[in-house]
Amino acid sequence: MSNRNGILAGGNWIVDAVKIIDVWPQQDTLANIFSTSKGTGGSPFNILVDIALMGASFPMAAAGLVGNDEHGNWITDVCKSHGIDTGALLRSKDAATSFTDVMTVKATGRRTFFHARGANAQLGPEHFDFAGSTARIFHLGYLLLLDRLDGPSATHGTVAAEVLAAASAAGLKTSIDCVSEDSDRFAKIVMPSLKYVDYCIMNEFEAGRCTGRKVHNDGKLDRTELRAAMQALLDAGVRERVVVHFPEGGVALGRDGKWDEHGSVNLPESGYIKGAAGAGDAFAAGVLLGWHEGRPVSEQLRYGVCAAAANLSDETCTGGLRPLAECLAIGEKFGFRG
Repeated sequence: MSNRNGILAGGNWIVDAVKIIDVWPQQDTLANIFSTSKGTGGSPFNILVDIALMGASFPMAAAGLVGNDEHGNWITDVCKSHGIDTGALLRSKDAATSFTDVMTVKATGRRTFFHARGANAQLGPEHFDFAGSTARIFHLGYLLLLDRLDGPSATHGTVAAEVLAAASAAGLKTSIDCVSEDSDRFAKIVMPSLKYVDYCIMNEFEAGRCTGRKVHNDGKLDRTELRAAMQALLDAGVRERVVVHFPEGGVALGRDGKWDEHGSVNLPESGYIKGAAGAGDAFAAGVLLGWHEGRPVSEQLRYGVCAAAANLSDETCTGGLRPLAECLAIGEKFGFRG
């Protein structure tokens, strides 16, 4: 195994303002806000905090841009409180820290996001220094929500692909995830990066949009189409494994053809779920933790679904996470979907 150690995560650094509401209103009508809370947002922020809360003992480091403002101070303070190195979390001189208003319907946990891109839109290849990193894994997210990195590159297809190629050349393993926007940009922005990616982690919607496969049939997950989509992602260059999560669980397909799957935790229908914001990042955090520690793929998926289950117990993106043993105990308590 490489003598490299730890995870470096870069991309979107966001402060979430989570608001629990009674209903999602029609335009020009009113909804009531029951509570508000401040939380972490964005792939690297959520994932690193989740991994720290699960008790990881290896080094963690942040890379990206925040504003020179109160939100930026809060992000760095939260990272430092969890032992996350912020030396590469840089300050923009002319853009505010990104923030998102997360509107969560109390009865269902479903959420809607109103996002200000802020400093994240300025993030470019010059903000990453892989030569100075001893991390084992570099995680980048979210593709499709990083204006400069999503832009074209004459040499690599996209600027994000340039960054991932540089990380690979420096000796790091790489992983990515995406944002679930309703657009036709997925193939153009995501696919060029895949030849520089070891682990591609996304949800079933994103896998379908990237590859043009119809992974839902009459509202139900079509597993045959999903596997075809995952194979298409491997064929596009993913070097080690494609991992996809969805409400019923998670699956992984390796370049060696090995297929693994794990059902999600069979949580109570009422009373447990407080919000779904950050559940996908919690799943990714569990998988990355297992991957870093050399656990079998089936165990990586178990870490992922149990971390996601813990996440659902809180309205913020990371407030529900707890030590890994406690996350796994949630699965043992409620069981897993078949």
